[in-house]
Amino acid sequence: MRKLRVAIAGLTACSGCQLSLLNCEDELPGLLEQIEFHYFPMALSPALLEGEYDAALVEGCISMPHEVELLQELRRRSRYLIALGTCAVWGGVAALRNGEDRELLRQQVYGLNPLACETFNPQPLQSLVQVDAAVSGCPPEKDELLRLLAGLVRGALPVSIDYPVCTECRMRENLCLLTERDILCLGPLVLGGCGARCPSMLVPCEGCRGPVPESNMKEYLELCAQKGFGRLTVLERLHRFCPERKI
Repeated sequence: MRKLRVAIAGLTACSGCQLSLLNCEDELPGLLEQIEFHYFPMALSPALLEGEYDAALVEGCISMPHEVELLQELRRRSRYLIALGTCAVWGGVAALRNGEDRELLRQQVYGLNPLACETFNPQPLQSLVQVDAAVSGCPPEKDELLRLLAGLVRGALPVSIDYPVCTECRMRENLCLLTERDILCLGPLVLGGCGARCPSMLVPCEGCRGPVPESNMKEYLELCAQKGFGRLTVLERLHRFCPERKI
């Protein structure tokens, strides 16, 4: 059986999603028996786009012209294009200042340096190309990445998660941080898949995986108000990882 041909690219992001894959030291030797990471600039050189790919995994949002060209080229060459991580799926923290003057922001960072790159408001991948599947998280969980690659080897895309972090919290029999400890936790509104990693350590969910498809926002805001958390406080925290999402 031929190896799966995979491209992995990073756009505007911190590279944490790619690093999470490279941190799978124990599993990578087995993966390399079935997968050829042909284009992976963070791990392989030279990094040249050549031929067709069974799948392209893309981390980060789009914010520069050369990223548009790379993303379109990956889309053209790949059977599947998968958004990897919250920035790729929702825009992420890079999009937090999208409502401000982009040229002024550029000057604040780079000054008047003529070599400073041209930028535009960061956007998720789906704003430019068709995305076949998404794995959210900042970064995605190690097990999610391994299941993604194992599924691709079998020709299957990952199953979309449609339940909130609260579901996994209850499965772990955690006390509810919001109702029982009066801590602002976004668990009812945020996609699960992390195994309730943060609430299990008494750290409230900050929403890094993006919003759950369906949630009872009205009831949640009413509950937060009873606990002393205003609507604006809740919405600002929700927008931290997906600023462009209309809630």
